[in-house]
Amino acid sequence: MGENAVASIIMAAGRGSRMKDFEGNKTLLPLVPAGTPFQGDHPILLHIIQSLPPGPKAVVVNHKKKDVMEATRSIGPSYFEQPVLNGTGGALLAAVEFIQSVDCDDLIITMGDVPLVREKTYLRLVESLQSQLLAVLGFRPSDKRRYGVLEMDGARVRRIVEWKYWNAFPKETQDRMEICNSGIYAARRKELIPYLSVLRSRPHVVSKEREGKVVQLEEFFMTDLVELLDQDGKRVGCIVAEDEDEVMGVDDLSALLKAQEEFRKRHPTPQR
Repeated sequence: MGENAVASIIMAAGRGSRMKDFEGNKTLLPLVPAGTPFQGDHPILLHIIQSLPPGPKAVVVNHKKKDVMEATRSIGPSYFEQPVLNGTGGALLAAVEFIQSVDCDDLIITMGDVPLVREKTYLRLVESLQSQLLAVLGFRPSDKRRYGVLEMDGARVRRIVEWKYWNAFPKETQDRMEICNSGIYAARRKELIPYLSVLRSRPHVVSKEREGKVVQLEEFFMTDLVELLDQDGKRVGCIVAEDEDEVMGVDDLSALLKAQEEFRKRHPTPQR
C-alpha cells in the first residue's frame, strides 16, 4: 500500500424513505440528470468514491445491494453487508473486518448520500489526525434545525449532542454550540480498533415503526465513539466545512435537485 494511502468506508445501506417515488438505493441517484431527476449519469456514490483520497475503499450495503455492487464494481471496493439497518454505528461495525485488516494508518468514514464534499476537505480531515485520534467534519448552518451539535472545549470535541437533548438546553448554551455534525469522520485506524468492541457492547434501544407497528430495536451510533474516546483522554477535534451546502445530505427530492444544480455549477458542460 502506498505510504500516503487512506482507507475509506462509505455507508450506502439505507433505503432513504423520504425520497418519494424512488425505490432504488438513493446513493445511485444521478448528479447529472437526464429526463427526470431520478435518471441520468454520474451517480452520487461514484462521485463520492472518486473524491476520496487514494486508498482501499469499503462500501456498506443492504438496500438494493446488487445494484450498488454492479454500479461500483469497476472501481474495485470491498463490500460489507449491514444485515439489519441498525444505525451509523451498526454500519461501521459491519465493516470491522476491513478496519482490522486494511494496511493504512488513517481511515475516513463517510456517508453515501453526501456528494458535495470537496477532495481537499477530506484531505484536511486526514491531515488533522497528526494532532488527534478522531476528527469530526463540522459545519456552521444558518439554521441548526435538528442537527446534532458539537460540544466543544476549546479545540476539543467533548461529545456530539442530538437535537432532542440540546433543544432543552438554556438559550445561551445553545448559542455557544454553533458547529453541527455532518456525520463524516477521520480516525487513526489502529487506535480506533479497540473502541469498536466497546461500541458493540453499548446498543441503544429505540422505538421504530415497522409495517404499521411500533417495535423496539437495538441501534448503534457513531457519535458514541466521540464520548468514549474523550472519556479515555483521547483527543477528538474537528475541522469545519467551507459552507453548509458542502455537507448537505440528499434526503429528499428538493435536496437532490439542489445537489444536481450545485454539481452543474462546479462541473459545467464544456462548450462545443
